[in-house]
Amino acid sequence: MSTDLLKSVFGHDGFRDGQSKIVDAVIAGKDVLAIMPTGGGKSLCFQLPALALDGITLVVSPLIALMRDQVSALQALGVNAGALTSGNTDEEIETVFNALEEGQLKLLYIAPERLANIGTQRMLSNLPISFIAVDEAHCVSQWGHDFRPDYLRIGDLRKLLNVPLAAFTATADPETQDEIVSRLFEDGEPEIFLQGFDRPNIHLAFSVKNSPRQQVLSFTESRKGQSGIIYCGSRAKCETLAQGLRSAGHAAIHYHAGMDAEDRRIAERRFQLEDGLIVVATVAFGMGIDKPDIRYVIHADLPKSIESYYQEIGRAGRDGEPAETMTLYGADDIRLRRSQIDEGLAPLERKHADHGRLNALLGLAEARQCRRRVLLRYFGDNIETCNNCDLCDTPPQLFDGTTHVRMALSAILRTEERFGAGHLIDILCGQFTDKVRQNSHEKLPTFGVGKDYSKSEWQGVFRQMMGYDLIRPDMERFGAFRMTHAARPILRDEKKIELRKDTIIKEKRRVKVRSLVAEEDEALFSALKAKRRGLAEVLNAPAYVVFADAVLMEMARTRPANIDDFAKLSGVGAVKLERYGNAFLEVINGEVSAQHPSRRRLAGRSSGTVFDRLQAVQLKLMHGPYGHDKPLVCSASLLAKFAESKPRDMIAVQRLLGEKKAERFGKEFLNALED
Repeated sequence: MSTDLLKSVFGHDGFRDGQSKIVDAVIAGKDVLAIMPTGGGKSLCFQLPALALDGITLVVSPLIALMRDQVSALQALGVNAGALTSGNTDEEIETVFNALEEGQLKLLYIAPERLANIGTQRMLSNLPISFIAVDEAHCVSQWGHDFRPDYLRIGDLRKLLNVPLAAFTATADPETQDEIVSRLFEDGEPEIFLQGFDRPNIHLAFSVKNSPRQQVLSFTESRKGQSGIIYCGSRAKCETLAQGLRSAGHAAIHYHAGMDAEDRRIAERRFQLEDGLIVVATVAFGMGIDKPDIRYVIHADLPKSIESYYQEIGRAGRDGEPAETMTLYGADDIRLRRSQIDEGLAPLERKHADHGRLNALLGLAEARQCRRRVLLRYFGDNIETCNNCDLCDTPPQLFDGTTHVRMALSAILRTEERFGAGHLIDILCGQFTDKVRQNSHEKLPTFGVGKDYSKSEWQGVFRQMMGYDLIRPDMERFGAFRMTHAARPILRDEKKIELRKDTIIKEKRRVKVRSLVAEEDEALFSALKAKRRGLAEVLNAPAYVVFADAVLMEMARTRPANIDDFAKLSGVGAVKLERYGNAFLEVINGEVSAQHPSRRRLAGRSSGTVFDRLQAVQLKLMHGPYGHDKPLVCSASLLAKFAESKPRDMIAVQRLLGEKKAERFGKEFLNALED
């Protein structure tokens, strides 16, 4: 049953890795915790069971925009879904309640904050709820990157309704997993599905900051017309960078929490509706973004943690097509992140954990082997090499940095851990600055011992030392470096350390990026996108609600000749075939011959081919075997019923067609079934 729904509603011939087992477990009424990679198809794992089960599926989701997008996408598939949010109009609320009263609604989306309302609880307890689906379940955890206290009410709601619960997330380390289980499944253990974290279609890359604004502009220059997200560490930077992109000829907007609510709503809507728009944003533009055709994600500043990084880059390439990332970082980023942790109000245990997460991210930034391997290892996943990251493209050059690290540590200790990188580098390079003379640091044994390195090279050493958590900025001493316990074995010459050669190099400007389709298909792909845009504008919906880029790419590549070929495309279900099939076939082939609706409903199925054979037989025998009899025909709907039911003998044929039609067509129709 689930596979039938997968094709007829969602248009897919098969499940992605891991989806089938999760779907079966949910349909079987089991409690489920599913941890799947971003873009791994989590939504389908509760949307399909919702259609397979009687009653209504309650979906708890954290963002209004996410709920609206999913409801729109489901309605485009012919699924009756609705959402109750603070953003609903009176008319929308009335429509949802009417659908609930008439028993038509299959999925009801609701925000966790609404669960506190007694009226909401009473309403839900009177509905035939089949199960509760919790999207972005890491929000239940204080260890997660986006703690939402209202999620804690879900466990109580589950008890009230006495129904199974299925929780879904893409980012959950062991601590977060444990807390999700304890908060949502207090009275039992769910069946846990850990599907791995790899997104092999996403290219990973990090680069040390060197004129970061130009680095971003160079990256985007050859990707004009592609949708992207650029994350910045401050609101002001979002606005100035967005303006810089517009000046360079890009369609770009900014987004941050300091904007008016209406301006944020407009920006979100534009991002969903417009092809090729770049959003320059803080992390306020984050969770719940589910636009499938985002082709790249840039971090113009270092993310807060490795979990945040994984979640944010996961917004790219959700259609399974190639996508890219670039993360810029520098010493100032590291100092800022350390200070944010140290100056925060979190308990000491949490600060230690946050430093550990930052260390993992910095280890990824300064990785010496396959970057994806390092990332996945953090989440307990393993691969050998990915061949789709910057380090696999160009392996880094390593050197024994023990001596230079010891020099730097010695300078820190001999200056009593009172100074930052600038002054320490002056000492190591033997620079007679005023500050050096004022503190008599030219008399130190370490003065001038590092003359063989330039200032920029020493900056690279200090940056990597921060990355390895050998030194940390002390905010109580205005950012002065202090040595950590991890540095002591190196200082005592008990341990060696490898460093990467300085990565501060001018990025080569790439003037051409790999096209999403072959050169000979580009014109058709553009025409298909234009048709999609027109249809989406009529619907006032995102373009991907009509068809995702991946479907258009397959159209351009395979060029389906008829409705049967079109129905075989991945992502084309029955409703979309009926609504849009002819429109896109006209773009591909020109004029499309009219076809009876009964035949169109069989498109792409074996019964469609049987229908065509039955029609040919009917045409041959319409005037009898010798062409002299009174004309006799079966309606298209009757032929379709015959093709689908496939009667086995003349008795069944007579029951279906009636005596006269069975006498004329029966034997030949049965033969047509056997061909």
